[in-house]
Amino acid sequence: MTEQHRFGNIIAPITCHAWNKDRSQIAISPNNHEVHVYGRNGNDWKLIDILNQHDLRVMGIDWAPNTNRIVTCAVDRNAYVWTCGEEGKWKPTLVLLRINRAATCVKWSPDENKFAVGSGARLISVCYFESENDWWVSKHIKKPIRSTITSIDWHPNNVLLVAGSTDYKVRVFSAFIKDIEKVPEATSWGSKMPLGQLMAEFPNSTSGGGWIHNVSFSPDGNKVCWVAHDSTINLADATRGNATFKLKTEFLPFLSCTWISNRSIVTAGHNCMPLLYTVDANGQLVFSAKLDTSQKKEASGLSAMRKFQSLDKQARVEISDTSLDSIHQNAITCLCIYEGSKLNGTKFSTSGLDGQLVIWSIASLEKEIKGLKIY
Repeated sequence: MTEQHRFGNIIAPITCHAWNKDRSQIAISPNNHEVHVYGRNGNDWKLIDILNQHDLRVMGIDWAPNTNRIVTCAVDRNAYVWTCGEEGKWKPTLVLLRINRAATCVKWSPDENKFAVGSGARLISVCYFESENDWWVSKHIKKPIRSTITSIDWHPNNVLLVAGSTDYKVRVFSAFIKDIEKVPEATSWGSKMPLGQLMAEFPNSTSGGGWIHNVSFSPDGNKVCWVAHDSTINLADATRGNATFKLKTEFLPFLSCTWISNRSIVTAGHNCMPLLYTVDANGQLVFSAKLDTSQKKEASGLSAMRKFQSLDKQARVEISDTSLDSIHQNAITCLCIYEGSKLNGTKFSTSGLDGQLVIWSIASLEKEIKGLKIY
């Protein structure tokens, strides 16, 4: 069973979305400089507030579940931390990113005491709150990044950070801030973790292989998954000596990916439907299923006759039907866990260029799709 939602009367592409802790509110960017916060009203949505501090298109939104703070970043090179005030109105605080190019992605750390912002300035800003001066400041991770950061994700230990970029590489860095946290314990990625320490680097392929669209740490933090513009899904495993596994797919490039268990990954992108991949016992990636069971409905029983008549008269078939065999009718740009976590996700949500938000139930999908088993 899936839930399909639209926001407002104007159908605008949704660049990205983020949920609050109890999923009663959602923040979306309608492909412009604004962020719209909606509250659930039965099966409908009510606009609560419009966050319009940015000057140019918003690229990233993340909602910290426990502290209930929203962080946004945009092409205007700025990031804001939003706190909810009286009557549900959100108040912004400017973050000193110190970048000279667009901010492209943002994500809170698991402990919510800092967040990271990727940018076109070939660096990552790791931001934290400096209580002495009462403002958000940043420290930079620069080397050896050579191009725009397109995606970031945090390790469960709140210190390591994985980043994908348009120089065809995925890198794992330390984002340790000694001012606000204790020295971290060693992980499978290494033990020395000063800020900016490069823990691992993975080229998408020996010959380049397309820029990285999205990255995701596994629930246990030992693996990294990424999707790239060469229509591949990739895996790096720190417990196997940083071995990498690449699966070339028959689908259009994926734009987003997330783990829903230690062995299962959901991807989505230009193919307009979510797909499931599984990590087998040998650590290899295996395609499991398309998670969209929609079928195109024939508008009329005479359509076959019309096609035949068209072929008879003009020696060609006229096809005016542009609808797809999927719920989403355009590329999926954002994929989030809706219920559960990366370890035991039970529902996930997708939004895309068709202006739709869709909530997918994994239990329902297992019933609908024959032979589907999510490990």
